[in-house]
Amino acid sequence: MRRISRKKRSTPANRAIAAAVALILGGGGLVAVNVYASAGEGPSGSSPPTRAQNAGSRLSTIDCPEAVNGLPEVPDGARGEVDRELAAMDTQITDAYRQFADRKEQMARDPGLAENAVLGPLRSKRTASLDRIAIAIGRVGERPEGLESLAGCSLRADGSRPGNGDGYGNGDGKGGDGGQDDGQGQDQGQNQGQSEGQGQDPGQDPGQGQDPGQDQGQGGNGPVAADFVDIQSVQPNVDRPRQRRGASRGTFTTDCGRNENGKFNPDNVIVAPGVSNGAHHMHDYIGNQANDAFASDDDLADGATTCRNQGDRSTYYWPVLRLQNGQDEDDVNADGGGRDQNVGEIQTPAQVTLKFVGSPVGRVTAMPRFLRIITGDAKAFTNGVANANASWSCTGFEDRRLTDKYPICPEGSQVVRTFAFQNCWDGQNTDSANHRTHVAFAQRNGRCPDGFRAVPQLVQRIVYDVPPGPGFAVDSFPEQLHKPITDHGDFINVFDDRLMKKMVRCINDGRRCR
Repeated sequence: MRRISRKKRSTPANRAIAAAVALILGGGGLVAVNVYASAGEGPSGSSPPTRAQNAGSRLSTIDCPEAVNGLPEVPDGARGEVDRELAAMDTQITDAYRQFADRKEQMARDPGLAENAVLGPLRSKRTASLDRIAIAIGRVGERPEGLESLAGCSLRADGSRPGNGDGYGNGDGKGGDGGQDDGQGQDQGQNQGQSEGQGQDPGQDPGQGQDPGQDQGQGGNGPVAADFVDIQSVQPNVDRPRQRRGASRGTFTTDCGRNENGKFNPDNVIVAPGVSNGAHHMHDYIGNQANDAFASDDDLADGATTCRNQGDRSTYYWPVLRLQNGQDEDDVNADGGGRDQNVGEIQTPAQVTLKFVGSPVGRVTAMPRFLRIITGDAKAFTNGVANANASWSCTGFEDRRLTDKYPICPEGSQVVRTFAFQNCWDGQNTDSANHRTHVAFAQRNGRCPDGFRAVPQLVQRIVYDVPPGPGFAVDSFPEQLHKPITDHGDFINVFDDRLMKKMVRCINDGRRCR
């Protein structure tokens, strides 16, 4: 675990620097042509667009299909090896993005350079990884065919829609829709917040309205001015679902602190177990203190916890939020930090609330110990919004929430991130091959999909005291450009049986408990 030294969070000098950053963010950026569209969507056999057709477009990132979405069900015996290869593919994209960012202007002028220096080598590495994944699955089950179609990546402009670029595709032109529904069957436009009320529609284009030429931010890869909006200009958009007869109306709140002790690492034991820097961005951790890439269930069961009630040894983690104020942390030259284009002053939350709520239509049942849930999508900028679940707002304005913009809060108001986790469980598995299909959101009528049962829903509210205006961002994979829609949260349930039973009784009885 890497511990990063703390700096003063907000000073008059910091606020002045942040104000200057806000002005800089409004500046122009690289003028170039868009060479490649999103993978799989280029017109097959068509002529490349001319420079005149693409004048004013600007390359901003690498777009690769999300390989895990194209895999068949992965047998348990192959999951470890498959997860490691998928993590290696993330590293391949990170390395390719660095090469692209260093020579962006040249590649915009010379598509052949982009193919020879970045896209071609990346495709070869991804093909090899996908072949190893097929071999691993084939050892314990039926070997999948056609995975090589997921190898091709492309370059895209900031403002182009994932899977619908305005240029032409590279390589084999295949790859599928990385943002496809993963089988949950959920409508992401539904009110996912239940009694806490998300209410936003994540189905909008995460790049809409942006000037893709602005390539700012302290790390040089975002955020841009168009990633921010004045919360006062947003209309109220949160619907509170109507609770029906038999609803479980209680709440259970656990207090696990704000990461005051500064536990950070760029691992993700859910998605990339056994892989250091599997996230390529830094996480805040509260609750279980044993969490790193190598933590087993036994390690978590025996780990110390920051939670006030020692019966809760669960682990709660999310990408850190940084001020883009010219200051650096101790991770400026480290994995997950500066080496992955995550720079700036890490902000300790002013407040963290962890509340478990019930179902608007019935009773909830206990969630199993070591249940793993990821909400949101760290790659939503390139994958599309099928699994996005970002929610941004400001104190005093929480009847309006944003998915694809950071809020600019007025003086005296604080930035709020809210994560409402999936509240339906398949009744069998604590995890799944894509880390999603064992859980689901309730449908619009509040009921769980067929085969799923309602469990207590974790609603996580994180508040930050940051200077008013632009100049902050969450950590992200470097090619995701620190977009707000990539925000996400992770949870592993390590409540002991006694406390979990108390939570369920409390929620079903309509009480408020701690």
